[in-house]
Amino acid sequence: MDKAVTLEEAVSKINSGDNIYIHSNAAAPLALIGALTARKNELKNVSIYQLITLGKAPYADIDCKDTFTVNALFIGPNTRESVNDGRANYIPVFFSEVPALFYSGQINIDVCLIQTSPPDNNGNMTLGVSVDCTPAAMANAKIIIAQVNKQMPHTYGKTKIHIDEITYCVEVDEPLPELEMHIPGPLESAIGENVATLVPDSATIQMGIGAIPNAVLRALKNKKDLGVHSEMISDGVIDLIQSGVINNKHKTVLPGKVAVSFLMGSKNLYDFVNKNSIIELHSSEFINDPYIISQNHRITSINSALQIDLTGQICADSLGTYLYSGCGGQVDFVRGASRNVEGKAIIALPSTAKGGSVSRITPFLSKGAGVVTSRADAHYIVTEYGIANLHGKSLRERTKALIDIAHPKFRASLEKESYELKCLK
Repeated sequence: MDKAVTLEEAVSKINSGDNIYIHSNAAAPLALIGALTARKNELKNVSIYQLITLGKAPYADIDCKDTFTVNALFIGPNTRESVNDGRANYIPVFFSEVPALFYSGQINIDVCLIQTSPPDNNGNMTLGVSVDCTPAAMANAKIIIAQVNKQMPHTYGKTKIHIDEITYCVEVDEPLPELEMHIPGPLESAIGENVATLVPDSATIQMGIGAIPNAVLRALKNKKDLGVHSEMISDGVIDLIQSGVINNKHKTVLPGKVAVSFLMGSKNLYDFVNKNSIIELHSSEFINDPYIISQNHRITSINSALQIDLTGQICADSLGTYLYSGCGGQVDFVRGASRNVEGKAIIALPSTAKGGSVSRITPFLSKGAGVVTSRADAHYIVTEYGIANLHGKSLRERTKALIDIAHPKFRASLEKESYELKCLK
């Protein structure tokens, strides 16, 4: 109790010039964030480091530009405008390598704002629904302020934190921010069915979030003995776990466990993982380590992209010059899956964008587009029109394979444009 303070007292410990780390994803401590932002007229030159966070990020608003500078290790909806306006910074980095930035001191953290589950009788709390890079940020922080939330799930894995490690605590009782579930339509369902043909029984799977991952999970309902080793999970895994499709019996790393770094979804998901020992959360330098990933039985990574050119260069973090998301864990899992003799690295995307007016498969990436996954890392590419395996294929072979899975109305123009490049004829 001697660590318990009010919100205002907690954020009063933050000084001008401090570097602040904010707990990520659905664990973002929204009450602390609100109290911190309320001090915008008192503070100067405060740097905020974060990955994606759910809920509002008022410190990224234009009226806070003279106080707070956001340094986004992954861009989410609440920081996208500030990054593209030049008020915030984007740091492109793989999730597996983020913790080293904190441990090494390359990024020094003065204050960590985290959210935890309540302490048990021994003073042990948990980091709840998000571990990822938070332990690394906490390791060398001068002050750790915990928003202790009665509604934060108690989770297992490397989530434990003792009350003695906390500098100040603020007690709250509020729902965690939820992520809207995207219901797959016919297009996403077609992609999901194509992806499912590549997933063998007893595979260990990794996937992200959104309509396509949800469609893939639905298409896996007749598979047997699947496991999960993934950067994150959402509501879509619940039915597969309860039906026994996901039982983790063949996993090599943490057998019997769904191993993730964080989770985002609905209250139903948060209730499901509360005190559920099947789910284990671990840090991103472990979960996203390509060497660790590669050891999992038949590891199959399923990620998405915004655009891919005819040579196999994959853009996943920007729409031309418009910065959209981040490098994240895509390359971590692509390389981990590729190292496994029975592994598969899959990139799944719709064949078109903007209501079908543009092709996502293009002769060249858009001006300013970032290559997240190189052409040498590209293996399976999946659209609603089929599957292209690019690994070990020449540029000419890749071009033909990708045109075959492009939208039919763009195939002729893609072939014409590719023919004008000698290396692709």
